[in-house]
Amino acid sequence: MKKIVFLASVAFILNSCVVSTAAKVVKGAVNVSYKAVKGTVNGISWAVSKAKGKIDEDRLDGTWKVVGAYKGSFEDFTNDQNPQSSFTSDCTEGFDQIIFKAKKSKFKPVHCSSEKEDWVKYAMEFGKNPVTKEKENYIEYNSNNYISVIDVNNKTMVLEGNLMPKLAFSGSKLYLLEKVK
Repeated sequence: MKKIVFLASVAFILNSCVVSTAAKVVKGAVNVSYKAVKGTVNGISWAVSKAKGKIDEDRLDGTWKVVGAYKGSFEDFTNDQNPQSSFTSDCTEGFDQIIFKAKKSKFKPVHCSSEKEDWVKYAMEFGKNPVTKEKENYIEYNSNNYISVIDVNNKTMVLEGNLMPKLAFSGSKLYLLEKVK
């Protein structure tokens, strides 16, 4: 009889521990996912938080396809409960892209894949951005033009600034790019 009562007590305690731990894990996962992702564009998640610390310049290397544009700044985006991407490409063949060659510190500005653009020299810095006055990763080109690098991973990159002048007039400042190659 004592064994049955003991086993029942142990089973009850273990069951309640498992349930409360599972509830904490689910609640924690919901909080983390809300802070880490906010909206999707063509199945690609927009990262909400800025990279912590310096981003390795080699992460920029390659061809990046523009898949989304947000009308507003990064600060506006983080406060927006339902951000909408407002990007439509004018390219009839190919797609809007930017190409980085990190080893040579140069890039080709956003253009349709069929158009030819000149290479532009840049310097990637981590420090106080002269435009935003915040400590962040940014690209300086043509001596006083700046693009903030919000975050980069092996699939996506989020940039803020005058990346596409044709969209900047409509208020677009935040861009989601997907790695092509």
